[in-house]
Amino acid sequence: MFVLGITGGIGSGKSTVSGYFREHGIQVLDADEISRDVTAVNGCALPEIAQLLGPRAISAKGGLNRSYVASLVFSEKKKLDQLSAIVHKYVLSTIASEIAKAAEKKVKIIVLDVPIPVKHGFVDVCNQIWVVSCSDGIRLDRLVQRGMDRDDAKKRMAMQMTREEYEELGDVVLVNDGTLDDLKEQIEKAVKSELNERGIRI
Repeated sequence: MFVLGITGGIGSGKSTVSGYFREHGIQVLDADEISRDVTAVNGCALPEIAQLLGPRAISAKGGLNRSYVASLVFSEKKKLDQLSAIVHKYVLSTIASEIAKAAEKKVKIIVLDVPIPVKHGFVDVCNQIWVVSCSDGIRLDRLVQRGMDRDDAKKRMAMQMTREEYEELGDVVLVNDGTLDDLKEQIEKAVKSELNERGIRI
């Protein structure tokens, strides 16, 4: 089974690329979706998060108090790293389990959509990594258009790797500084050269 990893900074268009595979019936394991699941009501990551950040980190409904947690961690990198470590542990465990299930079913390809390309559980399980790259200015504008506060968006971007660091990881780099059609053209070209050539049809 071919494990394709897709990564890139917030606002880069990573979800658009993984969405292409979803539309073609390929299973996509989205780390953001899984992290929401493990921090939802009765989520498996909540006890450790409450221990780290205190009882206010859990909302009255029993899920993660996202606005409170964001106010704590996005201005303090150490706390963000500690929170990320807790959530990542559960996210990567879920991903490993789903990869194993797909391998048993003899699925030809599975896609991992991961914003933070950790070595163990992502880089080391992928056969190939595609990086979605985009200039910081365009990413910032996209995040603001989505309704995010500009300063908050800048903080979140600053907490992630640089464009160059992401690109260094990629076997394939998709540059998303242009239109949606430009990006789709690059995806289809990469599918043809990287996947079809390996006998994987999308």
